[in-house]
Amino acid sequence: MTAEQRWVLKVACPSKSGQVAAISGFLDGHGCYINEFSCFDDDLSQRFFVRAVFRPGSDAAVIPSSLRADFEPVAARFQMEWAMHALSERPKVLIMVSRLDHCLRDLLYRWRIGELKIDIVGVVSNHPDLGPLVAADGLPFHHLPISEATKPEQEAKLMQIVDSTGAELVVLARYMQVLSQELCHQLEGRAINIHHSFLPGFKGAKPYHQAYARGVKLIGATAHYVTTDLDEGPIIEQVVERVSHAGGAEQLLSVGRDMECQALARAVRYHLERRVFLNGTRTVVLI
Repeated sequence: MTAEQRWVLKVACPSKSGQVAAISGFLDGHGCYINEFSCFDDDLSQRFFVRAVFRPGSDAAVIPSSLRADFEPVAARFQMEWAMHALSERPKVLIMVSRLDHCLRDLLYRWRIGELKIDIVGVVSNHPDLGPLVAADGLPFHHLPISEATKPEQEAKLMQIVDSTGAELVVLARYMQVLSQELCHQLEGRAINIHHSFLPGFKGAKPYHQAYARGVKLIGATAHYVTTDLDEGPIIEQVVERVSHAGGAEQLLSVGRDMECQALARAVRYHLERRVFLNGTRTVVLI
């Protein structure tokens, strides 16, 4: 059975006994074969999370239309928030970037070789610099310059692009602008940002140089959902690496770029594989 014939059932609900039996029993009762079943019960939030990968009882590439309808009574019984997605889906992704290109290049490469099974619907930037790079891959490039005075208009144009392209996910690949509260609310749960993990210890320009001056021994990068709290959204993935006093600030910068690429790519993949659940100010990631 190929991935094209597998589906993902994603469930979040209040903690209550009998949920695993209800979900697995439902799938089994409808002739589905469960390939993966991951779950987590969070004592702190009293929430239960499930990710089940299954294939239909037949070789059909689509599940029977009745399967979703038949699951509704189970979902209602346990107050479930749920969704079913085909693993063959190629979610639409919009990338945002400023002038730094390392995260954009990494995402484009992983998309090009098929590691990230997505459809990139375009790249938005507040600078024109990376237009030729995007055009080389035959992708739409949207230059939306921004100033304090034009920010509302610029963000309105951005949302028009999101809506017109049907983008499911917006990826801020070193987009160096603070989104407004209104835009953060509009993109809640579907916008991922990447930053170095020195905040709030090393704010402002040249954080790696500040870190070197303080003699740090460990550096890292954090990928998180965008919220109105700058760089404090629910964390999806983090990458860290030990560094030596012998390395200079430029070495820290080089290592940091690599970690930013890794953390962002993993976070995007986890989100699109339906592995990430929002849980208040945190996430649950079922690997």
